[in-house]
Formats: sequence, C-alpha cells, structure tokens
Amino acid sequence: MSDDGPERQATFGTDGSLETDTTPEATGENDFGDRKAENETDGGYSRYAVSSLLQKAVRRSDEEVAAWAAWELARSGYAWNLWDRLNLYVVEDLRAGSDVALLVERYEELATERWEPGEWRGRLCAVHAALAAARARSTREAANADAYFSAVAEERADAHERGEEPDHDFPVGDLEAGGEFDVALDGHTGEGAKRDRGTRFFKTHGARVGPEGEDGTSARWQRLAMTLDDDVAYSTAELDHAVAPVDPDDPWAEPEAIRGDEDDDGDTGPDGSLTDFSE
Repeated sequence: MSDDGPERQATFGTDGSLETDTTPEATGENDFGDRKAENETDGGYSRYAVSSLLQKAVRRSDEEVAAWAAWELARSGYAWNLWDRLNLYVVEDLRAGSDVALLVERYEELATERWEPGEWRGRLCAVHAALAAARARSTREAANADAYFSAVAEERADAHERGEEPDHDFPVGDLEAGGEFDVALDGHTGEGAKRDRGTRFFKTHGARVGPEGEDGTSARWQRLAMTLDDDVAYSTAELDHAVAPVDPDDPWAEPEAIRGDEDDDGDTGPDGSLTDFSE
C-alpha cells in the first residue's frame, strides 16, 4: 500500500490557518478552465467535502455516490487522500471479517504501484474499491465499541477515585480466578501458573471452541493427540469434554471437575489397539 497518505494530511498552523501540502498532480485548471484553489477538485469541489461524502456514501451503501466521489478524488490529483480514506473506512465503517479490506488493498496496489493513480486504469481501481466498500455490510461496531469501552474506563477510574463501585464496568469485571472467565486463566497466565493449570487444564478446558465445536476430522485428531500424550493420561470424560462445543447461551460455563472412570484412559480397545475416534 502507499505509505504517503498520512504525511500529506492537512494540518492547522499555530494561528489556526489551514496548512496543506498540495501535490503537483492536484494543481492546474478545473473543469471550467479556472486555476484550481488549494484543496479544490477538478469539478470545483472541496476535497474535504468529497472525502466526507465518500465516507457517508460507503456507510449508507450509496454505490453511485461512492463511485463518483472516489473517481473525483482520483482524477483531481488526490488519489493519496482517497486511498488513505478508503483504508480508514474499511476499519471504521464496515463489518469485521469483511474481505473488502483485501480488495481495497489490492486495488490500491494496482492503482499506485502498477499504474498511475490518476490515469484511466488508476481511476477504475478507485471506482472498484469504492463500490466494493459501499456494497459491503456497513456497521460502526468497532467505533462504537471503542467509544463505549473508553467511556467505561473513565467511569471506572472516577469511581475508583471516589472509593465506590462503578455504575458501568467492563464485560469481564475483575477477571479473577473462580469468576465467570476462570477458564481463561490457564497455564499461559501468571494466575493459572500459580494454580498449576498445565496441559491437562488447557486441553480439556482452555482449547475448546464453539458453539459449533470441532468438526469430525479435527475432533478425531485432537482426541488421538491427547490419547497419545505420554505425559498426561486423559479420562474418556475429559476427551469427550475437550471436543464438545461450548454452550452458545453461556460460552464460559465449565464444570468444576470432569468425573470419568480414572482407570479408563480412553486410549485402547478390547484388543489393546487404539480406539477409533472417528465420527
């Protein structure tokens, strides 16, 4: 990706005036034959207004407006601003897990490294990227989470200073052993190490996935790997629990102990061969 975007962001001087770094590509005449002012696009618009419009169009899934705004910035010599903004929108305005992040990165690479960003092929990449972003699932979940968690952090700090309990707390509370998230405190943490929560605890409790659980092949591999462990002898109950899906309504629930036949390691059949754990 191009790394010159942030270096060209507009800043404010000590007197409050706007300082810009207008690149040569952004100078010249607009569509009406007039000399372009600083931060003016070829169509006679403020690049700040067009950039803001692009973000709102992506957020509201208006494909045509998003495509135009991207095209206008690219053709006007502000491709660096366009790609910097599009990469921001991917993380600020789109649903987590969207493959649009990779698409935008690829289109930027093509537009800026293989071709010229303001020429025909570069403009096509700009339009493609904007359309991909506008067509993706829009959400402010990351920004909302950041704002919420930040507000809670302030609330907790203020309550601590007053010697009171906060009205709002993080979703994990105090994150203490024996609490709701006890399973997270395995041997990889200081608290878990103090409690001697080694391989058995991790394999049986800490490595569980869900709520779908491990698929047949993965579950078979995990059970066989646990069975063949020379250091830990797992009971049948532990093997079953290790691959069981977590409860979708209570994903952190874990039994205090898994009671199985301590004499049954679950590793051999009647003839002494390895038990077949295929589904």
